[in-house]
Amino acid sequence: MSKVYEESGVNIQAGYEAVERISSHVERTMRKEVLGGLGGFGATFDISQLNMKAPVLVSGTDGVGTKLKLAIDYDKHDTIGIDAVAMCVNDILTTGVEPLYFLDYIATNKVVPGIIEQIVKGVSDGCQQTNTALIGGETAEMGEMYHEGEYDIAGFAVGAVEKDEYIDGTKVKEGQAIIGLASNGVHSNGYSLVRKLIKESGIDLNDHFNGQTFLQTFLAPTELYVKPILELKKHVDIKAMNHITGGGFYENIPRVLPKGLSAKIDTNSFPTLKVFDWLQQQGNIPTKEMYNIFNMGIGYTVIVDKKDVQTALTILRALDTQAYEIGEIIKDEDTPIYLLGVES
Repeated sequence: MSKVYEESGVNIQAGYEAVERISSHVERTMRKEVLGGLGGFGATFDISQLNMKAPVLVSGTDGVGTKLKLAIDYDKHDTIGIDAVAMCVNDILTTGVEPLYFLDYIATNKVVPGIIEQIVKGVSDGCQQTNTALIGGETAEMGEMYHEGEYDIAGFAVGAVEKDEYIDGTKVKEGQAIIGLASNGVHSNGYSLVRKLIKESGIDLNDHFNGQTFLQTFLAPTELYVKPILELKKHVDIKAMNHITGGGFYENIPRVLPKGLSAKIDTNSFPTLKVFDWLQQQGNIPTKEMYNIFNMGIGYTVIVDKKDVQTALTILRALDTQAYEIGEIIKDEDTPIYLLGVES
């Protein structure tokens, strides 16, 4: 049967080899709540062991967009899996959950065991860094759907939080402060534009930029905010959180604000990363548009009472997380966000 299937374009033996190669990477992400092992028809997680009175489960799914094209074009696949994890766990983290488990889906033109291993190594690295168990996944060989060498990856994450600790923005009030946690680069949004600007600039991605190569700059994996946020939550009453992804500041920050409130952000309160200066200059992009596409150096925001700002900053910085007080919540019925230094 495998010979007949291989003649149609699917190599079962390569799939078996890929599973064997990734097993050790998956194993290092395991938690005590995981039942069974890799290879079952369903992945099982025992939430009764979480010692929660009224657990609420929060789930999220995402991919990494056309950042994948850079990884594929330059044959560097070992960090793109971290992006897949980060895009999912950072999203669900905004509700106050502890991420519990993750599943991945990889679709490819042809299963190349070594490449699949690199991808899943990245996924496992992201899971290990966030104490999230990689409990299942799927690799699909679909030669008629993807060009040679191409693949896509998507992830799915689940976390849990006590019902009375669930964060949804309803406690946000006028006068509260907005803290921004630094990003480490472009993360995983805006890459259709990034790739266009790279092409138009004519640069060699192996050339050096700000202490590393352009390729390292643009493939830097999305920052994982799980550990600092879960620690911060133990000490500070967090009112709301945002993951700054597609849509930048303008789309993401207002998502957690109750009606009648607005965010006032001082863009001079944090450093803009040099990569964004380069992108803006290459594309002659208006500053307002930059904040509508990219994270501009702030990958995650937390809203707290003014009295808790210094405590929050101290805790985050002690965990090697650069953080800044970047704004406040104000009353405004009409405009959901103001960016001082960008708009008059």
